[in-house]
Amino acid sequence: MAKFIANESFWELFPEAEIGIISVKGIKIEDKSSKEIRDMLYEANEKAYDYLTQPVFSENPVIKVWRDAFKLFKTKKGARCSIEALLKRVSKDNPVGSINPLVDIYNSASLLYALPCGAEDTDKFVGDVFLEITEGGDSFIPIGEDKNSPTLEGELCYKDDEGAICRCFNWRDSQRTMINDDTTNAILFMESVDPTRKDDLKEAITFLANNIQKHIGGEIQIHFLNKDNYQIEI
Repeated sequence: MAKFIANESFWELFPEAEIGIISVKGIKIEDKSSKEIRDMLYEANEKAYDYLTQPVFSENPVIKVWRDAFKLFKTKKGARCSIEALLKRVSKDNPVGSINPLVDIYNSASLLYALPCGAEDTDKFVGDVFLEITEGGDSFIPIGEDKNSPTLEGELCYKDDEGAICRCFNWRDSQRTMINDDTTNAILFMESVDPTRKDDLKEAITFLANNIQKHIGGEIQIHFLNKDNYQIEI
């Protein structure tokens, strides 16, 4: 069975980080979200305004913590944490729209708790999956593109034996492992580098698990990784 391992190079950068993980097997993703899910996403967009209290967008605490984090490793120019991209849309009164049930659920969780979240199709992984500082050159085709954009030396990324799965920590997902309507087995990652938000992370993961179970089904397992508990079977 494949493993997910957050390597020592990650914990050296973020010794107090925590990663919430949901592994779900046997799901069925419909083409369109139900009204209940769309309403949940709408409410999450509205809730997100509560995190935008500073006149300068980058000075909001939930943004600044990630801006500071991204200074600790090599990044592609302009790369930002995924939660920043969502909150940026909200700040411009351009709400995050519906995509499919699973994506809508994890975007709702991100907006409600101001934490990054991403999902991957585990059947598309090749070998074990690592979160680590890479030597660079890992193959990567971003979602929606067709050109290889390999990782940089010193970049923090999720990767397997085939290449990068998510570049610049939690910036951009790979076309190869993306969630689509045919996905039946998935893994969701939600990261926190702020030790004061451990309870928020646990609440967000509980929200995710409950709504996945309610709307999509499947067999769910929840894990929380830290520097002393850094790997799981997936």
